[in-house]
Amino acid sequence: MVVLAALMVNFALPRLAPGDPIDYLVPPDSGIVDAEQREAMLEDFGLHGSSLDQFGRYLANLTRGDLGVSVRDGRAVSEVVVDRLWWSLLLVGTAVLVSTVLGVALGFAAGWRRGSRRDVGLLAGVLAVDALPAFFVGLMLMLVFSVQLGWFPVYGATAPESLTGLAWVVDVIERLALPATTLTLVGLGSVFVVARSSMVSELGEDHVFMARAKGLAEDRVRRQAARNALIPVSTVALLGFSTLVGAATVVEAVFSYPGLGSLAFEAVRARDYPVLQAVFLLLSLVAIAANLVADVVYPLLDPRVRRVGSR
Repeated sequence: MVVLAALMVNFALPRLAPGDPIDYLVPPDSGIVDAEQREAMLEDFGLHGSSLDQFGRYLANLTRGDLGVSVRDGRAVSEVVVDRLWWSLLLVGTAVLVSTVLGVALGFAAGWRRGSRRDVGLLAGVLAVDALPAFFVGLMLMLVFSVQLGWFPVYGATAPESLTGLAWVVDVIERLALPATTLTLVGLGSVFVVARSSMVSELGEDHVFMARAKGLAEDRVRRQAARNALIPVSTVALLGFSTLVGAATVVEAVFSYPGLGSLAFEAVRARDYPVLQAVFLLLSLVAIAANLVADVVYPLLDPRVRRVGSR
């Protein structure tokens, strides 16, 4: 039911915007095409008839794996999406990994010394960065590290000139650095807050009190508390993946990174309904799958949830 609702919303959203794909191909006031020719062009892209007829064809084509033809470049939408998908996976995967590791490390360090200067400073700093919009963080990083210092390229995922081997890998990493850093900062706050809260909660548990009463070293007590505190963080990391996929739309547009986000931005400008529907559908499925995996994995990580469910 959730997937069906997502399909309906994804189909309706592009059509709520003014104009249609033919307005991009042929300006409406140009007088180049008449009404019949315009209708024939819509039929070529499967966008003719009522909205209900179009939705029926859309669902029927989806069952066959047919996402349609891009209005902007005439290629199959599946090919266009796959070309951009790998860059988005690289960007979002890097950001999720770094934000999770960094958020857990900082959150545990702050929670272990709750109320200390380190805790207050980390909490204030992380929440301040978390409150900033993704596009603002990206623009500031670009202004400092690309424009002022010239350390990183400003746009794209690869250099315009043809590179091979190690030079190509280095170029990809350099161009990935700023967008990945932006997404990392965007996703850091939620992981940090949950990790800190989880560590503070664990420090009040009986097993930690008993470990200290036995005279165990602080390092061993910290490792024991950290193992249990990691359980809620795993859920946040999975849900954070779907959140960062959405945030990547803005970040990729800022850095002209050739992922799904910049593809969606280009499709909006071109009123490319088939591409927009495919991108929105893919993002929706990622969010739904991340929530489903989080629900399934959590009982496997926390035996207490399994015991309650078994009763």
